[in-house]
Amino acid sequence: MRTLTTSRRTFVVSAAAAAAAPFARPVRAAGVEASAVPQPLDLKAAHKGSVAIDRRILDLSAPPPGVRAFFAEARPLFESNRKAAFADLPALGEAAVRHGLPLLGGPMLGALSHQGARVWVRTPQPAQVEVTVQTAGGERRFGPVASTAASDLTAVVPVTGLSPATRHPYRVRVDGRPMPMPEGAALVTPPAPGQPGRLTLAFGSCFHKTGLGNRALLDRMRLRGAAAVLLLGDSAADDRDGDVGLHRSDYLLRDLHAGWRELAASAAVYAAWDDHDYFNNDKSGIPAGFTAADRDALRAVWTQNWNNPAYGLAEQGAGIFFHTRLGPCDLLMLDTRSLRTRPGEPDAFLGAGQTRWLERELAACQGPFVILTSGTMWSDNISNGKDSWGVWDPAGRERLFVLLERLGLPVLLLSGDRHGARVIRITRPSGRVFWEFEAASLGAHPGPSAFGQPKEAQPFGVTGEALYGECEFDTTVTEPQVTVRFMDAAGLVRWLGTVRPGEQAL
Repeated sequence: MRTLTTSRRTFVVSAAAAAAAPFARPVRAAGVEASAVPQPLDLKAAHKGSVAIDRRILDLSAPPPGVRAFFAEARPLFESNRKAAFADLPALGEAAVRHGLPLLGGPMLGALSHQGARVWVRTPQPAQVEVTVQTAGGERRFGPVASTAASDLTAVVPVTGLSPATRHPYRVRVDGRPMPMPEGAALVTPPAPGQPGRLTLAFGSCFHKTGLGNRALLDRMRLRGAAAVLLLGDSAADDRDGDVGLHRSDYLLRDLHAGWRELAASAAVYAAWDDHDYFNNDKSGIPAGFTAADRDALRAVWTQNWNNPAYGLAEQGAGIFFHTRLGPCDLLMLDTRSLRTRPGEPDAFLGAGQTRWLERELAACQGPFVILTSGTMWSDNISNGKDSWGVWDPAGRERLFVLLERLGLPVLLLSGDRHGARVIRITRPSGRVFWEFEAASLGAHPGPSAFGQPKEAQPFGVTGEALYGECEFDTTVTEPQVTVRFMDAAGLVRWLGTVRPGEQAL
């Protein structure tokens, strides 16, 4: 056990794996049976993403014949129309009808609150979308909301006025017709603000398309009761540069995986991009050869294919970052790609607008927990901080750390990018310690060494295996706490630690 004192708070971190290397003795997670884990395709092939490769990626999830036949027709349409929207390709909708696909995507939950959520779907043609929810008082209907060419055939239906801390089965109707739903689809509301309860969140990055076919891993998140999944980048679209039609094709591939559909229908999804689902490897800002219009087009595709509570500075059309409440947490997911400027400039990593926004939002956080995410790593331990804050904008990162210390926020730093599952202790000159949890291992792709320098700053590190992170918040106890785990697809807990933010005067 390790006690870390700050000016306002004390973190008590009890880590099951702190004394073990490279990880604690695995233990079987209760309530879930082990299943086979498919081997991922080579990452270079996934990045290339040809028609043939994408069809192989779909086959990882053993799709039914109709889905497989539909994608065989749909994928070449985007290959031939690399700037096309879904609504620009009537043959795509016709193929969906012919092969028995009433939806092209969804339902995907998002923007979860103690009173409801938003339900996202994509239809083959423009349609009216409704959501019906089972409540203690009977069935309630929400909508209709139109899916249109302007929304690229998507509809987002707000569901409100539900009871907190309750499981609400729901269904989707399109033009009055009930849609087939993933088994167990339900909207599970967290406790109301200030009310004791428990909440489980899953997190990670680097699916790189292939990991979305790892049904066992996605089922693990869902069956262990994740109320939400935080995806920190490299999650679906892969190295498509400014070919927005191919970005859309990659999202279609995501939505045809059965494991993804079942997870997204029962756990709210929150997503931020990193380099591979932005333009391409290590690209940021406005890359050479592209324009601000290309960046804006990419942002528009992003907003139509995820279900976040907000997207950056909406009035300026800038960024995809957001701040929301999720159970007992303030969740701030940053955009560490699209607003970067040149190294050495002020606010070079986040951009001036996002930096000022972040400072305001942190000052308004209510806690008792704050989750702050970055697509790349917070620390410099791995790959000498390659492409991260520590090399791009060390002064900006230092200002942020100083602000967190001054505010005394009980913050969990989540990160991605470097293809591994790691726990890193960031020790500050003030004596404050920040804990970084990186689960950039959803696709099980190899990366740099599991442990960086100094190695003693890392209680845990694994590469080349499909692991995800899990945070279980408990506010039913006298002092609220969060248990952080790294889980594998077989149901083994590979690392476990407990963080309790407690008041303590100097």
